[in-house]
Amino acid sequence: MDTPTAKVAWNANYGVVSSGDRRLAFSRQLSSNATANTPRLARSDSSITMPMPPLYQGPKPSRKLLRLATASRPMRRLALLLALNVAYSATELAIGLFTGRVGLVSDAFHLTFGCGLLTFSLFAMAASRTKPDNMYTYGYKRLEVLAAFTNAVFLLFLSFSLAVEALHAFMQDESEHKHYLIVSAVTNLSVNLLGVWFFRSYARVNIVYRNAEDMNYHSVCLHVLADSIRSAGLILASWFLSLGIENAEVLCLGIVSVAVFMLVLPLFKAAGNILLQIAPGNVPPSAFAKCSRQITACEDVSEVWQGRFWELVPGQAVGSLSIRVKSGADDQAVLEYAHGLYQDLGIQDLTVQTDES
Repeated sequence: MDTPTAKVAWNANYGVVSSGDRRLAFSRQLSSNATANTPRLARSDSSITMPMPPLYQGPKPSRKLLRLATASRPMRRLALLLALNVAYSATELAIGLFTGRVGLVSDAFHLTFGCGLLTFSLFAMAASRTKPDNMYTYGYKRLEVLAAFTNAVFLLFLSFSLAVEALHAFMQDESEHKHYLIVSAVTNLSVNLLGVWFFRSYARVNIVYRNAEDMNYHSVCLHVLADSIRSAGLILASWFLSLGIENAEVLCLGIVSVAVFMLVLPLFKAAGNILLQIAPGNVPPSAFAKCSRQITACEDVSEVWQGRFWELVPGQAVGSLSIRVKSGADDQAVLEYAHGLYQDLGIQDLTVQTDES
């Protein structure tokens, strides 16, 4: 009698295979959607269907080229301004070293330091467009606030250094003052006026910041505007000295020092307040206290405490709140009521924790 043979199956990819072949344990099948490219694992198929590899479409552009192509107009303008300043400061440094002019070397280092701060502003503009990740869950928008604060600190230091320079000019003999910096000041003024024109819409002392970009653009504008005022002051002082006016340099540098200080002080306070995470300035403290009283007055609420509210970046206020509800109360209704109250105040991101008393 013939011994029964095991039933075999034919597969186009593997030939004759038995039912116990381990190659049939898992298989790949395409999604029902014809446009899907991601294969799925399934146990139901009796064969493995491999998707066709995509056609070669040439090398992909690098991330740097993509970012350059999608850069905003302020970023491109700031990059051009940086290139002009770097070229000018390098030329001034070379001439100063070649001729032995200490004033030119000192001014070149001042411009180089300013270029470094503007580079940080440009980096913040590019990095702030990166999406939030596991480490920076709020994103990188606050880099622009930090860049604005750094520019403000530099300008305050510039104001202080101009005041010291004015005091030094008052104590020394002005007849020995060197006038060769006039050409440097005129060139620097021309470059900075171009930057002021680039960011002319932000050429104001007090401005309402709708987002982090506004604060960063404003700091860049104030940076080049303060340098322009400094160059204009040096030109005016040299002209007055040529006319024989006494204490002209002291007067001009003193006026420039006060002007730069008054120009940058509002930006310094606004950026510093955000970095210190104080309560949003557009919401009075009495409004937060009123919301807390309204929530406490609810029948299911026992206590409200640990209310913390701050601005992450200009135009984005966040907060956290702890509410103790009565045992067995419906906390969902309390949460909806609390969110509604604080959203009316402009708190877009509110985290509420509820505990039972």
